[in-house]
Amino acid sequence: MCSPHCLRCLLTPLHSLTRKKPLPLPVRYLSTTPSAASVPHSWRPKTRGNQQVKTSRPPAKGERKALRKRIVLNNPNALEVASLKDLTVTKVKALDEDAERSVMALPGEVVDQLRTVGAFKPTQRWSSFRKPAILLTTQMVEMATELERVGGPDGLEVVRKVFSGERGTGKSTMLLGAMAVAFLKGWVVISIPECQDLTIAHTDYAPAAAAAPQTTTPVGYIQKTYTATLLSQIASANEPVLSTLRLTKDHSQSLELPLSPNLTLATLAKLGAQDPDIAWPIFEALWDELTSPTRPPLLLALDSINHVMRPSHYRDANFNLIHAHDLLLVRRLLSYLSGAAQLPNGGAVLAATSMSNQPSTPTFGLALSQGEARSMGREMPQPNPFEKLDERVMQVMQDVDVVRLRGLDRKETRALLEYYAASGILREAVDERNVAEKWTLAGGGVVGEVEKVALTRSF
Repeated sequence: MCSPHCLRCLLTPLHSLTRKKPLPLPVRYLSTTPSAASVPHSWRPKTRGNQQVKTSRPPAKGERKALRKRIVLNNPNALEVASLKDLTVTKVKALDEDAERSVMALPGEVVDQLRTVGAFKPTQRWSSFRKPAILLTTQMVEMATELERVGGPDGLEVVRKVFSGERGTGKSTMLLGAMAVAFLKGWVVISIPECQDLTIAHTDYAPAAAAAPQTTTPVGYIQKTYTATLLSQIASANEPVLSTLRLTKDHSQSLELPLSPNLTLATLAKLGAQDPDIAWPIFEALWDELTSPTRPPLLLALDSINHVMRPSHYRDANFNLIHAHDLLLVRRLLSYLSGAAQLPNGGAVLAATSMSNQPSTPTFGLALSQGEARSMGREMPQPNPFEKLDERVMQVMQDVDVVRLRGLDRKETRALLEYYAASGILREAVDERNVAEKWTLAGGGVVGEVEKVALTRSF
């Protein structure tokens, strides 16, 4: 038997014979995070006790909302389309079947006016192109033709329409096109870019004067701050027209203000925009002047009209919900939409529904279905006998034309894709195969989906 201290064993150190090597740890136990000693001191987060100290500047008041609502209308890196023509008054008068399925640019002064009235939306991809332009679809040309006949010998005085349709069919763009035509024709445009702002109780409100001195029930509710903002919008967007119109009536008693008889309507609107306490009386005086004879036509536009077809989030003195039609500004606009009040100088009252931000309005949904069936000559849908209808909403919508926007056809889709390719953002050949592919993937030509498919998959 070999001795443990033989010469061969003496070649190996004694401690290696008695000490075993440790087994390697599994990979899941190995930490990949560097230790605090290996991290430079400047990279370590500053701590105060057990709490981490924030070194970044918090966003200022309104900064995040401004970033979320930011709208960029031009892209200097986009290619300039040489064949793109501006939409002018003469071209509006000459719109016909030949003008359909073409893209036309909006003039610079009209773009500024449309931005002021809030016609552009953050969800629209205006920042991908050199300048704002719109596609003249068949339905948009029909609407522009009706606006051209307002006040003409045909006797069509007021156009009253509500645009409905699926999400992305271009309802807000249809209102934008109508306002662009109205600005080019020299009309006065009053726009509510988001009806939700009137009903979600984010602005102050107050009861108006009672109907009779012995009663305490108000005739409605006014929104002073929103009215002042609206007057500022009206004065800025319509200044080329309002600066040429002067007062024709004496409003000193109703306003309790000394007004110059040569005061322009633009100055009157700016006066109400500066002081919310007198904004509503000045708005009534301005409206009285605009509806006087020999004044230019009016265009009233309401986007996301779903929100004013239901009770608002405001409360009365008894803590009951106030119906949106009890808000005097909403009531005035809807009276012209329903036809209860008339525009003596002609014009149009246009509204659009919202599907991306749609509240629960069963009565308004039924009224839209009945309006579509009435315009297309189909059988009228009947209300659910187990649901209570809002008679005020049905009364507003009983005689309003409802236009359901459909998807683009193949030729309109091709014109839109050719404009994308000419702008340098669509890097595919615009042939029949690609047009049919984009049209099919977009759910039958839904313009919002065509834009997503074309602009997203091209990179």
